[in-house]
Amino acid sequence: MTTVDDRARYRPNPSVLTALKSPRLLTREVLAGLVVGLALIPEAIAFSIIAGVDPKVGLFSAFVMAVSIAFVGGRPAMISAATGAVALVIAPVMREHGMDYFIATVILAGIFQILLALFGVAKLMRFIPRSVMVGFVNALAILVFIAQLPHLIGVPWLVYPLVAGGILIMVMMPRITKVIPAPLVSIVLVTAVVVVFALNVPTVGDEGELPKSLPELFFPSVPFTWETFTIIAPFSLGMALVGLLESLMTAKLVDEITDTHSRKTREAWGQGVANILSGFFGGMGGCAMIGQTMINVKVSGARTRISTFFAGVFLLILVVTLGDVVAIIPMAALVAVMIMVCVATFDWHSIRPSTLKRMPKSETLVMASTVVLVVLTSNLAIGVVAGVVVASVLFVRRVAHFATVTRTVTADAAHYVVDGELFFASSNDLTTQFEYVDDPARIVIDLSRSHIWDASTVAALDAIQTKYLAHEKTVELVGLNVASGVFHGRLSGGFPPA
Repeated sequence: MTTVDDRARYRPNPSVLTALKSPRLLTREVLAGLVVGLALIPEAIAFSIIAGVDPKVGLFSAFVMAVSIAFVGGRPAMISAATGAVALVIAPVMREHGMDYFIATVILAGIFQILLALFGVAKLMRFIPRSVMVGFVNALAILVFIAQLPHLIGVPWLVYPLVAGGILIMVMMPRITKVIPAPLVSIVLVTAVVVVFALNVPTVGDEGELPKSLPELFFPSVPFTWETFTIIAPFSLGMALVGLLESLMTAKLVDEITDTHSRKTREAWGQGVANILSGFFGGMGGCAMIGQTMINVKVSGARTRISTFFAGVFLLILVVTLGDVVAIIPMAALVAVMIMVCVATFDWHSIRPSTLKRMPKSETLVMASTVVLVVLTSNLAIGVVAGVVVASVLFVRRVAHFATVTRTVTADAAHYVVDGELFFASSNDLTTQFEYVDDPARIVIDLSRSHIWDASTVAALDAIQTKYLAHEKTVELVGLNVASGVFHGRLSGGFPPA
């Protein structure tokens, strides 16, 4: 149940109503949406190519995702659209089964995301350590930069001064005014230079043909059978998991940047709703986009759902009604924006020598492994899951040594005090800490300073009692807290002798 405190905690600041009443805030939000809308166009076209579909599929998906998530999403100002990670997951469906199965896969992925949200998958975000989060952010910055390299290699030399000029404008513009987003000014000025001097450089129009009509409803013509489900379900589930992971990680990052809270469960089912709508309008689905979100939040300063909504609206207006104008925008202008996004996204503090020297080696290893795996696989899900696994293993290895056993012998008994958390890693060696032969006939094991967490510990305690019984000695367990006592009582005696 949502309480008054919860509502206050998740209340957006500023709210949509506040922004609508403030000309300054509204201008900021609308212009931020325009900048993101421009940046989405080449990305959506590129991801369409990855998925093996027509460019309009990615563009329409970006429009539907952005507009719908502005209403149903749980993280204001976050941008969702067609993404490379999702395109990679579902590309084989298009290649092997065609467009109808491809769209059916997207719709089923949305359904899976809603179900996962209802099952509380968003709550698992609490188990992602900060070191994995830092690795995720740094890897994303690297991937975004790598994605710009095709536009910087094997191109006319004029591209380089245009990119440099665009970056310089974005660095200097905030010192003059922050009313107009610096990326928008950079795109307009670089485009003006290219048009006025008739420079021959790659443009947005070179990336693919822009659509001339509005998106229409699309109902996939596939048999509604179990066989169809078995074909598309694995890809749909993969898309759902990758999309949720990217979206929830991005939402968490925006929370930290803006010092606000977001509703992760709402964001999870909102992504599902957006993907279902995207599919029924012939789109390829998607998830949160870290690069465009950083443009919106960190570079342009947007904070409300208004910017997300207008990003989608401007995208559709630009490609359908102003396609000829958009087509002349040089790719150099957009590359400059994305490079600034990389710089702003990367956590430079995490790689400073002073930070690396102070940080535990295990934390650095987790961050580095996350970065390396994400960059090598270009798959955020693999990198983050692997980072969590590495962090978990290192944590278990560290806490496994915290359990200690102290032995004191009196005239009539041997007293053992077990100190620390007892679980599979720390209890595996527990049986080796006792003197079965030399101890007197009575043994007292004091567990008042420990806690039993799993069946491995109960099995270890049973094994200790069995070994003493073989030497005709009695064992008494004392000091168990209530939870440990109940757990031990339920499982004790249910394990075969080791």
